[in-house]
Amino acid sequence: MTAHRDHLLVVDDDREIRQLLGEYLEQAGYRVSAVADGRAMRRALEENRIDLVILDLMLPGEDGLSLCRELRARSNLPVLMLTARGDEVDRIVGLEMGADDYLAKPFNPRELLARIRSIVRRAQALPANMAASEVRTLGFAGWTLDVAARSVRAPDGLVVPLSGAEYRLLRVFLDHPQCVMSREQLLELANGRETVLFDRSIDVLVGRLRKRLRDDSREPALIKTVRGEGYVLASTVTGTP
Repeated sequence: MTAHRDHLLVVDDDREIRQLLGEYLEQAGYRVSAVADGRAMRRALEENRIDLVILDLMLPGEDGLSLCRELRARSNLPVLMLTARGDEVDRIVGLEMGADDYLAKPFNPRELLARIRSIVRRAQALPANMAASEVRTLGFAGWTLDVAARSVRAPDGLVVPLSGAEYRLLRVFLDHPQCVMSREQLLELANGRETVLFDRSIDVLVGRLRKRLRDDSREPALIKTVRGEGYVLASTVTGTP
């Protein structure tokens, strides 16, 4: 029986980059498909079982951010975003759109390969309680997380959508309620410490998540700051299969 090879989809309008990445990643043991735009990306996703999308930010027509947002709205498919721009603002926006990692061009192919392996490994190693098929909703402090829709319903019934990064961070807190977690632990569990996003990225995401959950950042009651240690979700959690 043939061993399974993870299938990567490269979406980049530069033909040379598509060819180079395809050859390099094939040599590394992956199966690779490469397309130039969003339309071809959708067709490839319909026709193949893809394990990770390598998505260029600067695409003609539909850009990488809008395509990433579309992917994240309909699936948990991992996304690694590539861009010629390396500004911190771009990284934040890309992660908020749901990208699992972000790499600026030009990049070292070995670094790209390391990040791909890290993302795929995390996606395949998700604990059972992270799978949408195992649990549909999680309740905490009057809020309800809809796992499939990646949104939370407030105590007053208002539905609040979450970005990919906000969802992953909230899942970490809900999987470890009333447990003080350091920034390093949150990075490891939410994004993989190997990716080393940028300094204080967890603080940025915690702040955004608090806003979503109406948690006063000056005196938070739900996601509390533990000075010198990290953060803690000060609530019990219940799950509904």
